[in-house]
Amino acid sequence: MNTTTNRRLVLRRRPEGSVTDDCFQLVEEAVPEPGAGEVLVRVLWLSFDPAQRGWLNDVPSYVPPVAIGEPMRAYGVGQVVESNNPGFGPGDLVYGFVGWQDYTAGEPGAGGLELTVLPRDLPDPKLALGPVGVNGLTAYFGMVDVASVGSGDVVLVTSAAGATGSVAGQIARLYGAKKVIGTAGSPEKRAWVVEVAGFDDCLDHYEGKLFRRLAAPAPEGYDVVFDNVGGELLDAAIGNIAVHGRIALCGSISTGYRPERPEIGLRNYQILTTRRARMEGFLLSDFADRFDEARSQLLGWIAAGDLRTTEDVAEGLEQAPATLRRLFEGGNLGKQILHVADPAVSAR
Repeated sequence: MNTTTNRRLVLRRRPEGSVTDDCFQLVEEAVPEPGAGEVLVRVLWLSFDPAQRGWLNDVPSYVPPVAIGEPMRAYGVGQVVESNNPGFGPGDLVYGFVGWQDYTAGEPGAGGLELTVLPRDLPDPKLALGPVGVNGLTAYFGMVDVASVGSGDVVLVTSAAGATGSVAGQIARLYGAKKVIGTAGSPEKRAWVVEVAGFDDCLDHYEGKLFRRLAAPAPEGYDVVFDNVGGELLDAAIGNIAVHGRIALCGSISTGYRPERPEIGLRNYQILTTRRARMEGFLLSDFADRFDEARSQLLGWIAAGDLRTTEDVAEGLEQAPATLRRLFEGGNLGKQILHVADPAVSAR
């Protein structure tokens, strides 16, 4: 490991359409020195989520856009190398916004360096990036609080092989759902959703006649829709919503998270009125005061074998732009992670 050079992938230009490699520039700088109250963290694993594409757009959103010349924003797991902060010691594994770089330094809780020391009993640090991180927490609060899933519900989860959708569908089952249907885009993914994640069925969202195909397994409509896709698939799901159904709007990967608006909007929205149904968006930050509650529940389900997940791991910091593209090309099964480095020192 080079301990004197810090590689950083900084934003060179904003993407038009897909994220391409030349949107970023690999620069090399000296490893930063931590100041008073600061820590130096070696980045080990990076998390990839569709929302990152939206952070590259120069438009108002729930977080500021990544600035030109700044390293790409990303959640990750790292290890403390040096510490001038009493809450962190060399060897501690931490989770937070670390960015596309080898090292990051700063005062925890200040300037965007939001770090949390991982529990010593966490069986795999990478779990903090998926099932007990942003994806698992989003699935938990979206399904339990926003969609109010309950016993006897018929549930639809779009993009069910993804890191969030796969957890959301299993949570629905754990909360007593009568039937859980997913959608995914390849035979491999659809097989995993049914055979491993335990959904009742998983439909090909690339096939035509979406309205009819969604209707077949739910003739009385869906009590809950957990949507990660948007577009025509969401419109077909609205058309198949049950009376008093609930739709949790989690993501819209069909848009590619590009800044321009889709040419065609929703056509079945009036059905929400006639079915007295509810459609609601949400942000994970809405539930920040309950993260510990959710993590405890998610870890319990994982330990009991009731919640199954999988990872898609890419290698090397220089592969970060291509790894982000995989999310929009349907290349990943489960949580998309990039391995940057191995832990170098033992935890205190």
